[in-house]
Amino acid sequence: MSLEQNKNEDAMKLAYSQVRQRLEKIYEGGGKKSIEKQKERNKLTARERITYLCDSDKPFVEIGAFAGFGMYEEQGGCPAGGTVSGVGYISGRQCVIVANDQTVKAGAWFPITGKKNLRMQEIAIENKLPIIYLVDSAGVFLPMQDEIFPDKEHFGRIFFNNARISAMGITQIAAVMGACVAGGAYLPIMSDETLMVEGNGSIYLAGPYLVKAAIGEDIDNETLGGADTHTSISGIADYKFETEHACLDHIKKTISKLGESENAGFSKIESLDPKKNGDEIYSVLSEGNIKPYNVLDIIDCITDADSFDEFKEDYGKTIVCGYGRIEGWAVGIVANQRLIVKNKKGEMQLGGVIYNDSADKAARFIMNCNQKKIPLVFLQDVTGFMVGSRSEHSGIIKDGAKLVNAVANSVVPKITIVIGNSYGAGNYAMCGKAYGPRFIYAWPSAKIAVMGGEQAAKTLLQIQVAAMKSKGKEVSAEEEKKLLDEIIDRYNMQTTPYYAAARLWVDDIIDPKDTRKLIAEGIAAANHNKDIAEFKTGVFQV
Repeated sequence: MSLEQNKNEDAMKLAYSQVRQRLEKIYEGGGKKSIEKQKERNKLTARERITYLCDSDKPFVEIGAFAGFGMYEEQGGCPAGGTVSGVGYISGRQCVIVANDQTVKAGAWFPITGKKNLRMQEIAIENKLPIIYLVDSAGVFLPMQDEIFPDKEHFGRIFFNNARISAMGITQIAAVMGACVAGGAYLPIMSDETLMVEGNGSIYLAGPYLVKAAIGEDIDNETLGGADTHTSISGIADYKFETEHACLDHIKKTISKLGESENAGFSKIESLDPKKNGDEIYSVLSEGNIKPYNVLDIIDCITDADSFDEFKEDYGKTIVCGYGRIEGWAVGIVANQRLIVKNKKGEMQLGGVIYNDSADKAARFIMNCNQKKIPLVFLQDVTGFMVGSRSEHSGIIKDGAKLVNAVANSVVPKITIVIGNSYGAGNYAMCGKAYGPRFIYAWPSAKIAVMGGEQAAKTLLQIQVAAMKSKGKEVSAEEEKKLLDEIIDRYNMQTTPYYAAARLWVDDIIDPKDTRKLIAEGIAAANHNKDIAEFKTGVFQV
């Protein structure tokens, strides 16, 4: 390994160590005191429940750990969006698991909590995976009810999805291990089976205090909506258990009895180790991602040895396309090439930029993968489409639209990894969040924005200065420099992977070394859904 590669490796590992440090804080949920209160009530934490429920010899892929990161500071924060969730294995079966974290504001739903729960239901629907709800929530966070309650993608959509998931024949199991209040009470009852833990689990539309205020009735928590009440009087719950462990054991037994369904049939053979050592993936990108690199070095770190066959190798070189295998799964890879390349006409092309020929090639390759029923993997490090009169006259918008159309209408599963830049229309063309990837992850080096920081800051500065001058205020060079620095700092903060992950634009910020494993787990999940629509692209401008 060269000195430069050593520097690259150190920088990437340092960047991920910062991710880990922040995750350790997030894993504390509402803090040590809140966790102690859970223990005093003989309750496990959300993370402990998931650890006990899932198979220890299989991976648990957490989704949305950074949800809410840096948000809601006036309300004291909302670590992980008040919910721990992901895709794991229960009795050998891949499942979606959603667990309210009672240590975070009593498990109350913030706006990001709703978005995260909807994301988990989306994963269950798209991949036909059983979904397990571990319920322990006080309901909507009332001070922000206007941002979580009434809209289409708000709290009520959860129960809409409950009904749809059930109609699709996807198993839903709800274990009520704490409070389940108000509208939230519908979630377990709209699941296939409802389990309750005695002494802690409770389900009711209105709690004792509200009942007293509304109708003057004095009643305690257990009599109103405890496990005994709902399994022997109302009949809305199906099982009760003395302990959480017994409750979780029952879920394991139930999942072990589920019948097998026909899968999608994506090609899988015996896995081979990659050509390159897994650790070499850290050494490819430079610190700050400011230098060109060969994306084939990353592809060699994640694909099975000698499995990658490049498509149209000598054409449209700023996007690398090809067929390969990842842990035995057949994949089609679409990756931005960051090297400066020269086409057959002798023209130089900048790495990370999409040109007419590369857009054309990628669109054709995506259509091929849909024809062959091969899942797609996008490796994003894109600054956008080429601009200027030469590109415009050559029809870059037409060719870009062709690529966007192919991505949007693709029916095979898509998995996106944001390695570096993800700017503007390049984000769309390379299957950003808006284009429906089954899973989307970011490296610590990722930057997601409408354009690069320097260009955006100068544009914003021009607008701001013009507005000040129109009001008769003169702006000195010093003031202009100060404004520019403020704009750059603010804009750069908004382009970080933390900002994106906090808002669930990406599912997680990952260790680059885990890229191969997460892609394979994503395809394994997608393989459960045999229903693949007919591929149609509509009208192409050619």
